[in-house]
Order: sequence, then structure tokens, then C-alpha cells
Amino acid sequence: MFDLRYHVASLFAVFIALVIGILVGVALASHGLGNTERDRLQEDLRRAESQNDAIKKQLDALTEKNAGDSAFVERTYRALMANRLKGAKIAVLFVGSVDGTLRSAITRALTDAAAGPPIRIRAVSVPIKEAALDKKLANRPFLAAYVGNGRLDDLGHALGQEFVAGGETPLWNALQGLIVEERVGSTKRPADAIVVLRTADPQTGATARFLKGLYAGLADVGVPAVGVEASGGEHSAMKAFQKGGLSTVDDIETPAGRLALVTMLGDSTVSGDFGMKKTAHDGPLPNILPVTTTTGG
Repeated sequence: MFDLRYHVASLFAVFIALVIGILVGVALASHGLGNTERDRLQEDLRRAESQNDAIKKQLDALTEKNAGDSAFVERTYRALMANRLKGAKIAVLFVGSVDGTLRSAITRALTDAAAGPPIRIRAVSVPIKEAALDKKLANRPFLAAYVGNGRLDDLGHALGQEFVAGGETPLWNALQGLIVEERVGSTKRPADAIVVLRTADPQTGATARFLKGLYAGLADVGVPAVGVEASGGEHSAMKAFQKGGLSTVDDIETPAGRLALVTMLGDSTVSGDFGMKKTAHDGPLPNILPVTTTTGG
């Protein structure tokens, strides 16, 4: 609909230019032309004006229809989102720096679904500093079991589980100076669901193994865990999220993407890969059931 509307608008502009050109031509040439040539130019002008009027009517009709469609979509979106996450405690984990646009999209989705802002946000710095991590862990006997290249999956897995469960979080407390780039909110409360975003480039080697374990740890706790990204972007994280056991949404900046996200966050029985990319194996949206409400009696 938008493409057609703008196409019509461009045609409208062309006809305006044509009319102006003919008018200018008539004005400049009227003194040097015979009656036949002048009549032909005037007829061209009338035809151009008629076509211009027709295009303008089409544009007006399309604009009006688009406004109606947009209003319908917005009303439907609000009705489907209302109270879908009421009171839910959602935690957000960035792999890489916090992206303001993506953060706003997540916050809007949660707010529209009555969850409020995230209870905590963490941004994990990558690539990891493996030697520094080992040194920090080795100095704490109760964490020394995670030392070594072969334990990076386990370290990531344990950090993922701590991020969801909250509470004391000894690993996050010990390593936050090395792996946390930004933090908002307390780790004390357990999360009802998790949103994961990767703003960093794809990782390899030790960091890739660490992240695979981290995603798996988030997914294994038993609460909904969804990896998300926007429609654009050069390096998609969807395959990495899927390998870690996360559900995915690849168009979080759209109403459909936000609806898919909150549907999965609010119901642990709903999972899959949704959106518009090739990795969206389950289509644009999951099945969306009505929100059940309890009334007094």
C-alpha cells in the first residue's frame, strides 16, 4: 500500500511538471505560432490537466484508505497487547553495547503489554578476556571449577542461569568488572522471562563457545527466553540464538514483531522462530490466544 501510494505521488509530481512545462511553452511561443500549433498546445494542456486531476483523486483515495488501514491495525494491536504481560518481570540481556533504538522497541513492547520496564538490563562485553577471567575465577575457590578453555560453555551456561534466577549471582558479582559493559537494575528478583539481543559482530573461538553456553543457560531455566533483532542489520544473530535453544523474533521494531515477542514471553508453551527472514521457520506470528482475566464474584 505504501509503495503504491508513493508511486502515485511520483506520477502526480510528473504531471504537475508537465503542466507547468506546457504552460511555459505556450507563454513563450504564443506570439510566434500559428493558430493550428497554438490549438494543439492548448489541447495538450487540457489533456495534461485532466490526467493530473485523475491522479490527484487516486492519491487522495489511497491516502484516505491507508489512514483507515493504519487506524485498524493500531486498534487491533492495542487490543491484542492489552494486559498480556501484566505484572511480569522481564530481564533484558545485550551481547555487545546497549542499542538505544532496540532498547526502546523492547521497552515499548513491555509497556504496551502492561509489564512495565525491564527489571534489569545487562550488556555483556565481547570478545571475552579469557586469561583475565581464568585469573579472577582461580582466586575464588568456589568458582575455580570454571577455569580453563574447556569450561567456557559451562561458565556461560551458569551465568545464563544466574541471570534468570537472580538472587546472590556469585559469578556475575565476581566477573562483572570483566564482562559487564552496562548494568541497570538489581539482580535480586527472579525473572519471569528473558529477552536477548546481540549488537556485537558474530564471535568466533573462545567467545563463541562462551556465548553458546550463555544462550543455553538462559533457555534451560524453564522460563520463556527469546532472542530478538530488527528487520535490517548486516549480521543476523538468529541462527546463533536458535542453536542456543532460544525462540526468536526478527522484526522487533514492527507491531507484529512486538506482538510475537510478548506472546512468547507471556506463555511458556508458545515457542518458535517468527518474523520475515529466512530463519523465521514458523511464519510472521505465533498463534495468539485471548488474554484470560479473572473477575470477582
